[in-house]
This record gives sequence, structure tokens and C-alpha cells, in this order.
Amino acid sequence: QPWRSPGEPQAPFSLPPPRWPVECEVIQERIEHIEWVPPEPEPFCPPMGPEQALYTLGEEQGTVVYHCSPALQGSCFTRARVGGAPGSLSSPAAPLEGPQDTTLLFESRFESGNLQKAVKVGPYEYVLMLRPDLYTAKHTQWFYFRVQNTRQEPLYRFTIANMAKPKSLYGQGLRPLLYSQRDAQSRGVGWRRVGTDVRYYRGSAGEPPVFRLSWTVRFPHDGDTCFFAACYPYTYSDLRRYLCALAADPARSRHCTVQALCRSLAGNAVYLLTITSPGGTAGKRAVVASARVHPGESGGSWAMRGFLEFLLSSHEDARLLRRLFVFKVVPMLNPDGVVVGNSRCSLAGRDPNRAYGKALPGSFPGVWHLRAMVQRLLAEREVVLYCDFHGHSRKNNVFVYGCDAGGDSAGTRLRQRVFPLMLSKNAPDKFSLSSCKYQVQKSKEGTGRVSMWRLGVSHSYTLEVAFSGSTLGGRSSHFSVEDLESLGRLLCDTLLDFCDPAPTKLQQCLVEADALLQRQMGREPGSGGSWSDVSPSELESSTSGSDSSMSDG
Repeated sequence: QPWRSPGEPQAPFSLPPPRWPVECEVIQERIEHIEWVPPEPEPFCPPMGPEQALYTLGEEQGTVVYHCSPALQGSCFTRARVGGAPGSLSSPAAPLEGPQDTTLLFESRFESGNLQKAVKVGPYEYVLMLRPDLYTAKHTQWFYFRVQNTRQEPLYRFTIANMAKPKSLYGQGLRPLLYSQRDAQSRGVGWRRVGTDVRYYRGSAGEPPVFRLSWTVRFPHDGDTCFFAACYPYTYSDLRRYLCALAADPARSRHCTVQALCRSLAGNAVYLLTITSPGGTAGKRAVVASARVHPGESGGSWAMRGFLEFLLSSHEDARLLRRLFVFKVVPMLNPDGVVVGNSRCSLAGRDPNRAYGKALPGSFPGVWHLRAMVQRLLAEREVVLYCDFHGHSRKNNVFVYGCDAGGDSAGTRLRQRVFPLMLSKNAPDKFSLSSCKYQVQKSKEGTGRVSMWRLGVSHSYTLEVAFSGSTLGGRSSHFSVEDLESLGRLLCDTLLDFCDPAPTKLQQCLVEADALLQRQMGREPGSGGSWSDVSPSELESSTSGSDSSMSDG
């Protein structure tokens, strides 16, 4: 039930702590980070090349200094509780032998944390192992962990030895993120890109192959508490703090209803926001947006926050959007995966974004209830757009995957390409039109994008945001949080262009999209010819689309 209707006083917003599987130990400390935007864009690291493997001692030649592996009771999730495992905490980190001991102290038993093991193989060199997604043996990509007892002078090397994907943006200049608590407290500096000699390479000849991510870094202070992360963390608690602030703001909460769409397997609320102007929804079309079905793609949450911030602002365009549309927004579809620090799966041990077609409410409650909500919505009004926010680990820039099965008229198929084309005009330094794909592959039938399109949402997209940054508009630099949030505003701008009652922009973009497709086919623009007999695979290369790992099937 909604706590209130748009325009009514906001009821209190309760905030119970997140629920964890009972196998997971959770430290009591509250982990929070300040927000900060670097004064200059942070450049990519010069890539070392894929063949530049590095000799590193294996874990068997070193000393285990941290080992945190949940004692999973069987192969599937059973129950959850606030605070995770009952009883006292174990001590996964090796104790220091005295003030001269320079061993780093590792920790990852906090919300969204992921580090399973750390092995010291040299005075300042560590081999790390990530924890696979809970109740699986794979999907090692997301990392987020704390180190203490740092020294400022030495050059440290970290090597994550069990990355799952054969290719990564770390081989093209992406650098890890570092957060220094001392710098945050004394200088107001937050997450920043660090690392020299960043390499990504195959680490073993076995099957399945594993890959290594290695980097060197100097810490900014002696005796500091620092964090490393794959992308700017955005936790379930971050979302709920944001929703609390929203509920406490009389101006913004007038336009927004917050309710629980459903409960996750662990019992965490999957929130649904309804955003529109007060005074009825008759005659309004709908827009549906979602994010974080894949928990390791935290950039999607920052873009989603920018989307919500703009939509609930007093900006003239935001007021117009609220008058025109009813927005249904699910900002975190997979809260359990986010809480436990998974890369891809929910506590069902499967990828929820392959489960829309066959999802059972008891196994995949978030995607099942989202799909059911969209079905109900379609029965009462047109849904003009569905957008699912994701992150991508192998391609730079921002781009979309759309739906073109090849059976529709040429006009319909061209229209699929208009929204991305308009977005590329609004975000020329971030959005890559040439990276967009529209094929509907059989393996993607269970995704949110294809499922909503099959239900009748004619413009259904996956918005992919690179873990790295942009190579467009003269840039060759990482995305900041500000960049990611700006995508939400740019999406709103594009929605207004796309739905402009004056047909000029739409007609211009249809002509331009037709010319682009003609060039792709090696024809002269304006030479005519119907698109209805050209298959999507002929219109674009057959390179793999989504960021799914090789073993997803």
C-alpha cells in the first residue's frame, strides 16, 4: 500500500536495517562515504595490452592474511535476518605482531562488500580472491573492501586472481577507485581513480579460465583507513537514506508516492516510486524505469538518482514531464544482491535479468512483480518507454540495446532508433550511437527489455553505462558521479524531445536514422528501398551485446 497519494502529507518513512542471509557475518560499523567530484576529469591509465601478463607468486607461496567465506548451508538460500549471522563475529584477518608489522588489515563484511581472501606474497604485495555470487561458483567481478594499517612510502601491488570475464575495460585504461578516510575528513576528498601499471590478463591454463586484474598504488597517508572498489558504491542503505530525505522534503514529496512493490527473498523491500503532478492521472501516458537488477553495476544507481533528482525538481521541464506522464520507477530491483555484494545474481543464485519470461514470484519476486505491474499499467494507459539502467564492463561510453525483431514495418523499425539518436544529440560527449544494438537474440528473451517489448511497450531499452568513462567529444577520461547523474537529466530531456507534439524533431531524426542505416548497408542515402526485408543481423555486426558472462547460457 502507498504511504500516501501525490499531493497528500507524507507519512513517516520507516528504515529498518537490511536483512542478510544467516550465513553472512556483518560488522557493526556503519560504512558511509562523502560525495566528491574531482576538479578535473580523471584520465584513463595508459593500457598495458592484453598480452602483458605479470609474474606474481601464487597464493600457495604466501601467507593468508584474510579469509572470509560464508559457511553456506547447502547450495541455496534458506533464511535471512537483520544483521546476518547470529552470535559473535569470527576474526578473518591475521592479527598484527606489533607496531612494526606492516601487514595490511583487510575487511569486507559490510554492505555491498566483496573480498573473500587476501594472501601476502611480498612485503607490500597481495594476491586477492573475490567471493563468487552467493549460492553460485561464478560471477566474480565486483569488488569493494577496506584496508587499514597503510604506509605512505612503499609502492603496493594488488592482484585479483579470479576475475571471470575474458575481456575487461581494465585492459583499456580503466583504473580502480580508492577512498581515503583521512582525506575525506581533512580535505573533503572522496572516491578517486588510482593505480599505475594496471593489467588484465589470463591467469591460468585450466578450465574454466580465470583472469587477473593487477595494479600498483601508493597510499596517501600512514595509518589510514582506505577502501577499494570497482565502481562508486551505491548500497541499499544509500537508496533508503535518499528515500527518507525525499519523504522529509515537502516540495518534492508532493509529486511522489513511495511503496513496496514486493519483498525480496531475504525480506528487503523492493521500492516502487510513482511520480506525477497532483490532481489525477486521466489521459496521461506512462514511463517505466528500473535499475540494479545486476547488483555489481552500481553506476546504474547513480544515473537513476540523477533521473529522480531532475524529475522531482522545480525545473520547468520537470514540471512539464510530471504534467504529461505517470512515472513508475523501481530504483533497486535486486536489493539482496546489492546488500551481499554480488556481481550479477539474486539470492536465487541466478541472473534475474534472464528470468522475466519464466519468473516465479517465489524465486524472482522483483522482476515478477515489475512485469505484473507493467501488465496492469498497459491495461489502463499507453506505456511510451521502458528503460532499464545497467553498467557495462567491456565497452566505453553510454549506449542502449533496443528491440528490432525484423518482422515490423520499416517505419516501426526506424522509430526504434529515434530515441537513441536523440539521446546521442543531447549527450554527444557520453553517448555512442554506433555502440547501440537492436537484435533480439533468443538468449535475451528473458531480459526486462525484451519482456516489456513483448508485453506491448513499443520503445523498450537497456541503458548501458560503462564502468570506465567516455572516449567521445575529445574526452578520454573516467565518469565521475556528476557525469553519471547527468545521464538521468539527459534522459528526461530526450523524453521531451521524443514526445514533442510538433513533428519536426521526430521527422528529422527518422530521415537521419534512415540515412545511417543506408550507409551501414553500403547504399547511398536517399536511394530508397524497404527495410522490412532486411534482418537485424544484417543491419549490425553480430558482436555480443549484453555484459553477460560467457557462462550465462
